[in-house]
Amino acid sequence: MLVLTSCGSGAAGGDGTGIREDGGTAVACAERGSSPSGAVDDAERGGGAPGDADASETPEETDAGRTAGGEESGSGADEANAGPGVSGGPDAGGQSEAADKAPPAPLYRMNGVYRFVPIDETAAPAKVVLLTFDDGPKDREVLERMLDALDGHDAKAVFFVNGYRAVKQPELLQLIRERGHMIGNHSWDHIDLKQLDDDAVRDQIGRVQELVGGTVGEEPKLFRPPYGSGGDRVRKIAEEFGLLYTTWSNGSLDWDASAKDKPDVVIRNVLDQLHPGANILMHELPWTADALDELLGKIEAEGYGFLDPALIEIPTADPDAGGANGA
Repeated sequence: MLVLTSCGSGAAGGDGTGIREDGGTAVACAERGSSPSGAVDDAERGGGAPGDADASETPEETDAGRTAGGEESGSGADEANAGPGVSGGPDAGGQSEAADKAPPAPLYRMNGVYRFVPIDETAAPAKVVLLTFDDGPKDREVLERMLDALDGHDAKAVFFVNGYRAVKQPELLQLIRERGHMIGNHSWDHIDLKQLDDDAVRDQIGRVQELVGGTVGEEPKLFRPPYGSGGDRVRKIAEEFGLLYTTWSNGSLDWDASAKDKPDVVIRNVLDQLHPGANILMHELPWTADALDELLGKIEAEGYGFLDPALIEIPTADPDAGGANGA
């Protein structure tokens, strides 16, 4: 089934900057992360408590994590023509099995402030959001609750995974894929890629590509740098692998202490920034799982649909750039 999802506001730039809307006034703001280096300590890598919010690994957002995207903050100007975008299932019209397996034609592309806009405004609604979840896979119980909530709203999402986690629980990658969602690349170690040289960045990205491809049969198509920190250099390396480089435009701040064990805060943070084409950043956390069903219902009540990531336009890999087949 092809489902359209909506994204949140706040474009955190790949260079660690974003644009924030406060009462309609846009101001520049830097990403907030409690640890600029984003280092993951050895104890956590070895198996910290599943689902715990660890400030050393999840503070990808800054106050810009709740920001709106720059000059295109009005990218939803076509709201009047927008509707909740849900398309028919893959079996509609008696399509052949081969046709069912063919990738759908892209209907959306990402703009310069990480929001998603229709390629053809007559063919797809603008009032959609993209749901994304970072820093997994951690805990099967939390993940399954999230997947169940998504199923309840016929919504598809992107799960941006870290290699050091996924290699310990590859069956959770398979679960995400089996439930119809997209797996994205969030680097191997969840570290600040801006601090690494080019070869190390390729290694961080390429190892995740190989792990996911070897586990579920398809490599990721979207890449989100930890902490939203990368810039043009990391973006170009990601594009060597045929990856679409993205950060977010709506930050739930679910990783922040202010939201811990408070699903209502997660819901409020997202709804306060809701805008057409929103790229909503969330994490695999228990309170986010608690919030998800109600949050999705409230998004729908505002007239938004959920963008199926399979409908996003993805760049073509550059095999001559040296990284398309791994690092």
